[in-house]
Amino acid sequence: MSDKYYTENQEKIARYAKALSHPVRVFILDYLTKNSNKCCYSGDMAEELPIARSTLSEHLKELKSAGLIQGEINPPYIKYCINNECLQEARQLLCDFLKQ
Repeated sequence: MSDKYYTENQEKIARYAKALSHPVRVFILDYLTKNSNKCCYSGDMAEELPIARSTLSEHLKELKSAGLIQGEINPPYIKYCINNECLQEARQLLCDFLKQ
């Protein structure tokens, strides 16, 4: 099926839902939103999760690809922050969709 059958909002909902489809990713978003300065290094999160750093990196990549987080590279570290604009959009789209 071609993408022409889907609205822009349907595609966004699917992208955000995919990014939220794993508990580690939900943990990451929760961790970042509850963090006092809303940003942290991936190494800080790695200490909180019982997963390999490479696995954490893949989850961060998925969230970043969906636009829900953004990374600031400061070699050799990457600081991750919530992308508030996209998170708010995801919240609104999902809320509207689930109210239907």
